[in-house]
Amino acid sequence: MESADGPTADEPDDGSRKARDTAVSERRFRFLVAGYAVSSYGTFLNMVALNLFVYETTGRALAMGLFMAVRLGSGFVAGLVVGALLARFSAKSIMLWANVGQGGVMLLLILAPESLVTGALMAVSVVIGACGTLFMVALRSSIPEMVGEDRRAWANSLSITGRSLAMVAGFASAGVVVSLVGYTAAFLLDMATFVICAVTVALLPIAGGGKGSGTDAGKPAKAGKAEQGGPRWRPVAFLALAAAPGLGLMVALRGVDAFGSASHNAALPIYSTSLDASNPAVFVSAFWCVWALGNIGAQQVIQRYTQPTGKTVGALGFGYGTVVMSAAFIAAFAGFPLAVTAVIALIAGAADGLTEVAYTSHLQTLPATLRGHAFGLSATFENLGFGVGMILVAAALDQFSPLAVVGWSHGAAIVVAVVFLLRVAALRRAEPAGPSGRAGGAGQAGLRKEEAVEGRPDRGDRDGAEVSRG
Repeated sequence: MESADGPTADEPDDGSRKARDTAVSERRFRFLVAGYAVSSYGTFLNMVALNLFVYETTGRALAMGLFMAVRLGSGFVAGLVVGALLARFSAKSIMLWANVGQGGVMLLLILAPESLVTGALMAVSVVIGACGTLFMVALRSSIPEMVGEDRRAWANSLSITGRSLAMVAGFASAGVVVSLVGYTAAFLLDMATFVICAVTVALLPIAGGGKGSGTDAGKPAKAGKAEQGGPRWRPVAFLALAAAPGLGLMVALRGVDAFGSASHNAALPIYSTSLDASNPAVFVSAFWCVWALGNIGAQQVIQRYTQPTGKTVGALGFGYGTVVMSAAFIAAFAGFPLAVTAVIALIAGAADGLTEVAYTSHLQTLPATLRGHAFGLSATFENLGFGVGMILVAAALDQFSPLAVVGWSHGAAIVVAVVFLLRVAALRRAEPAGPSGRAGGAGQAGLRKEEAVEGRPDRGDRDGAEVSRG
């Protein structure tokens, strides 16, 4: 017989069902991350192999710069339109076709006759740049629906760990793969990684994002025209994004951080040559391997911190992490002994991992209807910052030392990060004075119940991401 106390009797079943659903969603997400790591390996492999192939085909260093510029430019444009795409299509379909597109364009390059190789290379740069941005935004914006709001920090950390491992493997093996089996085999391997990721996405029942996601999970579709991709939806969405406290400054900091990243990426080969002109690749490879170890180590700590508590790193973690990371990259060019530089690279990698998890988790607190636009805008700023940085830094390195160039580039990121931290601190001080008299303003119009809960101070993730304020 059923107990008269229905809710109490059902609690164990509900709890076990929730735990089982969580375990299933995490297992599926790990499978997706495995496919993402494989495709990321292909991405980092082709960053080296394609640049070498472009230089060997054209014989001009300028062609490599043009190839990178087209790649970044297509990523910039993709960031502007991906929010609208996610409003019309599911995140799963975008991730699937992004991988199919990258695999298809690599096949086009392999089959292209010699007379059309240059055109095929330009097509590769456009498709790889655009599809890489589309996949990343679709993945990050749909993580809360895939694993749940309280597991997003864990999921972000896991995906970043997979990408970091792929980066080390891709950069480390690119030269060996090209030298041993040639460009065609390297491109075939690259194409295969995208096919594997596409199959992974296709096999999973991924929810979230895109068509029909304007409604909350588990609720009937009651969204009006302004939430269904109608003519008024995008202006309303961008106005809401602009009104989110601190979000614009946070995205701007991400763009300045990308500018700083351009400086150390361009300066590392030059600095490495000054240390060992006969074999400059050794220092660069060792630096990035140690950096990746620090990044992966930080992800392990974050996963163990967030898994039992459900907490996120928060916006303060993003700000402080950016300061530490930028300072570490500056110190890496200061001429310290190699053992000290290795520790600095480890710190830079750990801080970089912290900032990425904090930043991604913060943007994921936005409602599903706005999340894709936020990540698309972020990708646009990141591509813009990195692209402009590569141009300016390349010119500056002809006149100034690597330490000076990296110093003022990452110094700008530190300044903006300090401003951001002051902004977050001001928001936190002002928060208890809200009209409801309760921290978080859970009762204010425009916030769903779960959105108000996810920003509670006692959960440690109050960072000003919510879009409705009194």
